[in-house]
Amino acid sequence: MKKFVLYNLLLLSLFGKSQNIALQSFATGFNSPVEITHAGDSRLFIVQKGGLIRILNSNGAINTTPFLNLSSIISSTGERGLLGLAFHPNYVTNGFFFVNYTNTAGNTVISRYSVSSGNPDIANNSGTILMTITQPFSNHNGGTIKFGPDGYLYIGMGDGGSGGDPGNRAQNINDNLGKMLRIDVNSTVAPYYTSPATNPYVGIAGNDEIWAIGLRNPWKFSFNRLNGDLWIADVGQNAFEEINKTQSPLPNTGLNFGWRCYEGNAPYNASGCVAATSITFPVHQYALYSDGTCSVTGGYVYTGATYPSFQNKYFFTDYCNDKIKMLNSAGVITTSAAFSGNNFATFGEDINGEMYVAGISSGTIYKIIDSSLNNTDFEINGFSIYPNPAKESFVIKSTEAILASKIDVFDITGKLLISKKLNKNIENTIDTNSLSKGIYLISIETSSGAIYNTK
Repeated sequence: MKKFVLYNLLLLSLFGKSQNIALQSFATGFNSPVEITHAGDSRLFIVQKGGLIRILNSNGAINTTPFLNLSSIISSTGERGLLGLAFHPNYVTNGFFFVNYTNTAGNTVISRYSVSSGNPDIANNSGTILMTITQPFSNHNGGTIKFGPDGYLYIGMGDGGSGGDPGNRAQNINDNLGKMLRIDVNSTVAPYYTSPATNPYVGIAGNDEIWAIGLRNPWKFSFNRLNGDLWIADVGQNAFEEINKTQSPLPNTGLNFGWRCYEGNAPYNASGCVAATSITFPVHQYALYSDGTCSVTGGYVYTGATYPSFQNKYFFTDYCNDKIKMLNSAGVITTSAAFSGNNFATFGEDINGEMYVAGISSGTIYKIIDSSLNNTDFEINGFSIYPNPAKESFVIKSTEAILASKIDVFDITGKLLISKKLNKNIENTIDTNSLSKGIYLISIETSSGAIYNTK
């Protein structure tokens, strides 16, 4: 007999195990998911590029009826589509949420919608347009919208497309393209937003909505939910993909992230540009087309409690190589194996800070887990169980030669708490929501009748 220890969450800190980035399938069947967010409760809201917002429940079930259907008013070819969703900080009381989409003319629209008064899983299908931004080309639409720690709505805008920013829009303070915009959406009169007085160009030359300039195509930005730091992943041109970080409290001085003058840390087209000392350069960059990369997908700093070795590390990936990367405060990168066939287009976090990632090609939503939290000795018999400790569930992973057919879970007094026949799959997920924190005994029976006991 081999022993495997499934410890409770509080005992994890006793062990100095290294992290191992892995994915656990959480839900399947989505069509081009490009955003994952929550509304302050256990539900996840999945934005599909074609125009649907669907609700994914904490048990992995997907609501049949979409939360909102905007497919008739958007264009979704190429990089266009329904791209962003953000719930108002006071959503519980006012029911407002905001979307970013490209309309049938191909222009960016920021619009406000509201939840139905009678059903929290259904939104009203008429919205109020706050802002329409003309797009000269079909690519580089940005798309992410997020509420910052200051309560304002931040809008990531690409440079308008084509290549090389031919209109020099990202450096033009009179153009909203290639910018991070910041608006106050609490106005009750048209256009239903105002520009905060602290925005850098309010009252002087430059568009009032602009908070920062010099972005090429910010494909996903996020705020650290615990400290308010802003992380922006900006897609490169020919040489570099970049990650930018701005510490909280966020400055109001008019940051310049460099594009078209710089691509990453390297000069790109510096004609007529400001001095390099005025540029906010990235905290990390990587070579474009190295290791099969093509386009950065930004993520989040992990702030959950389940995987302590992930904490305070920034997760990101690349659309073309399907590897999850983790950046620590020292600039060291940890890279997972490739999870091929996904083309990861977005990360997301739930209300507890646990992290997810979505494959736009596979239509699968995955949980990001630390698979090193299992027992090496137990693997000798052909099994692994992770995460260890478990919070809401754990996975039994078998080899193809030895499949688990039944699992029994006992408390330390020997009382049987869970008995479940397993599917003949390599992986089976066991729900632990019914269990209190503690140490449990596990007995696994294989298809051949062999029994392995574990703790």
